[in-house]
Amino acid sequence: MLLQFENYLTLENIYMWTNLGILPFWLMLIIIPNSKITQFFVNSVIIPLILSAAYIYIFYKFILVDATVSEIFNLYLGLDNLYTLFATPSFLVIFWIHFVAMNLFLGSWVSRDAVRNGISKKFVFIPLILIYFVGPTGLFLYWIIRIFYAKKLGFHD
Repeated sequence: MLLQFENYLTLENIYMWTNLGILPFWLMLIIIPNSKITQFFVNSVIIPLILSAAYIYIFYKFILVDATVSEIFNLYLGLDNLYTLFATPSFLVIFWIHFVAMNLFLGSWVSRDAVRNGISKKFVFIPLILIYFVGPTGLFLYWIIRIFYAKKLGFHD
């Protein structure tokens, strides 16, 4: 049975389930940001642990099959090395999980911060959508909304 489960854990399946699995949590952040369900699932360690497990599994397989650990650090040496590394499907899925996890973390923080500052859900909707697709752009828009709506800008939250 364990072997069948491992055969199911292809890069394509992990990618598909990561993309589909993350959507309900984004919907919770957008629609019911202050509910106990959102607090339990999105603002806890549950999702990061699941994404971390997938990340570690693929990284382990990546090291076994595709590259050594030292080759991974070549991505910092130039754009060509980064391009070569991204041509490897397992590294591409690792990056995608990293991207999805960080954007969900950022969306979770924005959602909690908006609730804490009394910013209406309708003002946070567009920044959360932008964070889902293009992380930092949504954060920038949220900061602008926060400055004008909450009348404060904190650099140490």
